[in-house]
Amino acid sequence: MLRPLTKPSIALVCAMAVTACSGSDAATADFPSWHNTDVNAVSRMTVAGGVVAATSMKPDGTLQTVALDLRDGRTLWSKPATMAGRLPGMGVSAPAAVESGGGAVVVALDPARKGRWNATLVARDARTGAQKWTRPVHSTFGPQRCGPYVCVSENTALSGARMVVLDPATGKVRWRLAGIGEVEWSDAGRVLLLRLAADPAIESYDVKTGTLQWQQPVAQALGPGIDLSGGWAFGVTGGDLVGYVAPYTSPRTKKLSSFGLFSVKISDGTVNWMRPSVVRVYPSGSPGYAPVVRPVDAGGVYGGFARLDPVSGRVLGQVSASDVPGSGWWLAFPDRMDRLGFLKHGSKGTAFDLASGDPAPADEERGWSFCVTDPKPLPLKAQPQGFYSTAALCQYDLAQGRRVAPATAPPAWFTGSQDGWRLWHDEKGAVHAVNDGTPTTPGMYS
Repeated sequence: MLRPLTKPSIALVCAMAVTACSGSDAATADFPSWHNTDVNAVSRMTVAGGVVAATSMKPDGTLQTVALDLRDGRTLWSKPATMAGRLPGMGVSAPAAVESGGGAVVVALDPARKGRWNATLVARDARTGAQKWTRPVHSTFGPQRCGPYVCVSENTALSGARMVVLDPATGKVRWRLAGIGEVEWSDAGRVLLLRLAADPAIESYDVKTGTLQWQQPVAQALGPGIDLSGGWAFGVTGGDLVGYVAPYTSPRTKKLSSFGLFSVKISDGTVNWMRPSVVRVYPSGSPGYAPVVRPVDAGGVYGGFARLDPVSGRVLGQVSASDVPGSGWWLAFPDRMDRLGFLKHGSKGTAFDLASGDPAPADEERGWSFCVTDPKPLPLKAQPQGFYSTAALCQYDLAQGRRVAPATAPPAWFTGSQDGWRLWHDEKGAVHAVNDGTPTTPGMYS
């Protein structure tokens, strides 16, 4: 059921039982919480200056940028949104939320067209929605926060693609870079970009001047033959960036690209460790927080499952290939990801202790898995087909293969946390939040 933003319907629950995941035994306690059922969030969520920003889909298939108060979930404002040139495999673009001048700015793509420009990049005050500046756009993958600025790859459908770094208060160009770059991490002084090119690389720039600090080709870690068409994901642990490049089989050559996980030092780009020829499994934590992988041999045969230490790349625990059930299962992890469950909908599943690899009783085992296993593309208006919403997680009883009701909050390895707040949306797009004091960590999509 799609829920329009016409009448705010916010429930602020200041005493809601949720599961905390702080690294020790999970505990149940009362924490400030809220939910907003009047949105249908289909993108990741971004946060700045006490405001949550996301892209929401309306019942007619059009998109809008929505801003919510992080403290109570109240809808602050909504404005029409669009995408122009973004590839479906990248998912629906999220607004960029950036702190600026004691407040915050939300930057998103507006459907306003003019001449050869297909859309307009608009910056608005995060709390009031008041317009601050605009910039015409031909094609783009969407805006991103990069330290104190906004990074935007422009003209992505043209030969003259470039990335510009904008002042969030004025829209003034601080510096620019030829080609396409995606922000994978940034702070007040540095931004790490994945350069989307024939030979992709991680590059570090001084975020204020645009000075190149170091460059590390992805092939240096995973071998030649990198093709980003299969997708990628990055996360940070301590002073390291952990990256994942998915496999892709070229329809022309039928050859499989190089793939796997690797880690580089943020300070100088040195490769810390590499795990080529492994695929990231879903659902699971960020590559920089709780990566779970399966090895794939040269013949395309999958091995067992292993959880890796994002700092060292070492195996923390694994389940052998011989213990993996034949078919018809979906992965399900508990709050602490100390067990691996094989969920079978409507029947009894199996579970294993990840540390020892030994079977674990499934009779009282609960795990988190995707709410929908056969998602349908979003019925977006005036957009290419093939865009999907970011997936939602539901809690299941492995002994029954059924959902647990009422469910607690999804675990921190999925939601991530920022300043103690954990945000997620359910399968209907409603946005939920809990402030349980979880330390700042990346989530599955962040």
